[in-house]
Amino acid sequence: MYWLLLLLLSPVHSVHTNNWVVIVDASRYWFNYRHVANALSLYYSVKRLGIPDSHIILMLADDMACNPRNPTSAQIFNNRDRHVQIYPDNVEVDYRDSEVTVENFFRVLTDRLPDSTPKSKRLMSDESSNILVYLTGHGGNGFLKFQDTEEMNALELSDVFQQMHQKKRYNELLFMIDTCQAGSMALPIYSPNIIGVGSSTVGEDSLSHHGDHEIGVYVIDRFTYYTLDFLEKITPSSRATLADLFRVYDNADIRSTPQYSNLRLFTRPVNKVLITDFFGSVRQTVVLRENVVKLNVTEEVVVEKSVKEVDETVYKMVPPLPF
Repeated sequence: MYWLLLLLLSPVHSVHTNNWVVIVDASRYWFNYRHVANALSLYYSVKRLGIPDSHIILMLADDMACNPRNPTSAQIFNNRDRHVQIYPDNVEVDYRDSEVTVENFFRVLTDRLPDSTPKSKRLMSDESSNILVYLTGHGGNGFLKFQDTEEMNALELSDVFQQMHQKKRYNELLFMIDTCQAGSMALPIYSPNIIGVGSSTVGEDSLSHHGDHEIGVYVIDRFTYYTLDFLEKITPSSRATLADLFRVYDNADIRSTPQYSNLRLFTRPVNKVLITDFFGSVRQTVVLRENVVKLNVTEEVVVEKSVKEVDETVYKMVPPLPF
């Protein structure tokens, strides 16, 4: 009865005013090419849906584009057909190679960075921010490996999320992780308004989707592949919800069992949480002042355009990924 009452009293619309994304590839070495591609694919998608680089923290543990084994030098692809190059010249990597550590990841989330750290490498969120945290790499029951040299513990991560809650660094947070036994990383979370989504449950592996014979490795994982397949159908004005995304995860396709955690501590039902509440950007009205020349008379007029229109323009300019 209590949860039914909570559901009836829960807000339907998000009250956030800004969006942030933290994307982490925790794996290095050439055979983990797909993990870098996973991270860059999600980066590509959230940028297409309107989140600017200034609100994205991108952490890549290895530079696959410049790896001497890469037959497509300075390029990375997530599909064997290579329709879209997901490592363009304007990609902004905030932490790379040896900078991608458990300590730096935790410092970014809690904003406990040195004073000399530039704003471009900081998560400048507040109590009105919706944050998407996406991790990919190798893991096991209750841990995720970083750089093949250290591990992040699920209990430590849950405490970091609690620090974020206490410091009022988020309004709502979506935590997604693609790794073996991924669901175990979200099980200890006890902070409110955080949803955990793992690519597999405890005791299960998360598998790759397909490879590129010329590149010689797998280029994307199954859970991320079907997530991106769904996102590529989303526009900035879409009314699709997290529930719609969760329905896309078919165990037969993914070959694992996605796990969802902490739903009871989230104040909104997932069928009321828009995909763009986390994967897109808040759209507000922008007032532009333009000079219009008509009949040799210059007039100053106020032109109102919504960011929704701007987002739609960006959406048309950026080609979709090949799914």
